[in-house]
Amino acid sequence: MRYPDVRTVKALVADAVLAPSLHNAQPWTFRYVTADGVVELRADLGRAMPRTDPDHRALYIGCGAALLNLRVAAVHRGLVPDVRLLPDPGDPRLLAAVRLEPAAEGRGPDAELARLHPAIPRRHTSRHPFTDRQVPDPVRQELREAAAHEGAELAFAAAWHAAFLMELARDAESRDALDAAGRQELESWTRLGPEANTAVDGVPEYAFGPRELGGKAPWRDFAGRRPTADRGATVFEHAPQLALLSTRGDQPRDWLSAGQALERVLLCATLAGLATALTSHALESRDLRQFSRPPVSGTGQVQMVLRLGYGPQGTATPRRPVDQVFTAF
Repeated sequence: MRYPDVRTVKALVADAVLAPSLHNAQPWTFRYVTADGVVELRADLGRAMPRTDPDHRALYIGCGAALLNLRVAAVHRGLVPDVRLLPDPGDPRLLAAVRLEPAAEGRGPDAELARLHPAIPRRHTSRHPFTDRQVPDPVRQELREAAAHEGAELAFAAAWHAAFLMELARDAESRDALDAAGRQELESWTRLGPEANTAVDGVPEYAFGPRELGGKAPWRDFAGRRPTADRGATVFEHAPQLALLSTRGDQPRDWLSAGQALERVLLCATLAGLATALTSHALESRDLRQFSRPPVSGTGQVQMVLRLGYGPQGTATPRRPVDQVFTAF
């Protein structure tokens, strides 16, 4: 069997690393075993966040999102990715092994995944206000199905539940203001001034978004009390449209599945013309996280809260050069 060459796989990884991750830490590396046609996705624990993400849940979710992008890029090039999650219990940093096989009769690329490829470079986190236009039911159903394809559940919050989730986010923000170590960790992943224009990771100040008139927006305030460039201030939507992404379990394999489901939902939303934003702020505290569950089912483990709507698509954030995260042998 003839496997893809290194140049092809490097192009796949270039798409993979456009995935979102907590504070844009990009906690991943990729290694291509050319003799076996296998791409190994590995956790880069040097980019972990002990204070914010002590269990590495968010790290696994980010790596899962990168894995979904790798799969989409592979099928776009006519390859069939065969994925094994956590293939070696003795090597916990090895999160996935993906064998890239050429299409064969009776086993072709997944067309549903392939159609998502144009959305990979277009997907950005938007920290801008959205309009009050409601996401239509057919689009909501499409996003639910996207999550279900990856073994997760997407539930749209009712207005009262969305308001409650925003209160949880405000509570988390207040706690952070009193946590010097947590604030220091956040600041280590934000890029201000001239550094914002040369950074290859983290959240640059040009992506912070405007401040909300009349108070703080219900999302993480990356600026804190530090002086930043004038971001302006504006009115955000009165009733944000929020969706909760959940899995049945709450172990590393579930987190990887959640990451893949998250990115599949985000890519589908981008193709549907939606702007998207993510918040895991309230989910970083164990006591707050349990209150975020959907009130009807209430049995799943919420892994991410998505804000969806119509508005600015957001700004691209920097990425490390592929040569820094990819090796082949």
